[in-house]
Amino acid sequence: MAPDFESPEGTVFRDLRGVFSGMEEDFFRMAGRAKQIVGWNATHRFCGRCGGETGPVSGELAGKCRRCGMLHYPRLSPAVIVLVRDGSRVLLARSPGFPAHMYSVLAGFVEPGESIEEAIKREVREEVGIEVSNMRYFGSQPWPFPNSLMIGFTAEYVGGELEIEPTEIADAGWYEPGEFPPLPPRASIARAMIAAFAARHGRV
Repeated sequence: MAPDFESPEGTVFRDLRGVFSGMEEDFFRMAGRAKQIVGWNATHRFCGRCGGETGPVSGELAGKCRRCGMLHYPRLSPAVIVLVRDGSRVLLARSPGFPAHMYSVLAGFVEPGESIEEAIKREVREEVGIEVSNMRYFGSQPWPFPNSLMIGFTAEYVGGELEIEPTEIADAGWYEPGEFPPLPPRASIARAMIAAFAARHGRV
């Protein structure tokens, strides 16, 4: 969108993240898909191999270089999101970039050459200094900020003391259901994971 483009009279433009907390899941998914495709189009106008201009491809979501013919597809960045539990307690943490007072489960990007399970162990160790095992798949969610796919797992705490990495985590602690701090919006996979944990322990 051009920086001088004005919204229609009586309306305002809002970034998707700014209105996320009040959205239904289906609408968020549709809006997120649109945001990712628009962002991809804006950042892939030229080929990364030869610098030629790209154009649309009939019948599929791709851009084709008009010079060398290379196909470019929308980029997705896989990220793990993990709920760490210890009996009836769950680990919740606050990132410096979160809205005030909000806590969530841990998350981080999968690195090249790394399995999802390896990424979970590394991210938990790096961010809060503990070890986990018994990782179980929970679900996934497209996350258009800007182009992630959140892959959710639960894991069991097996050892270590909480020692936060201050550049990644502002605070972290163990919480029982019924004692939770403010949590992410209901449309997020993080909230779904926390709610499922609480329901298993008799509290929602």
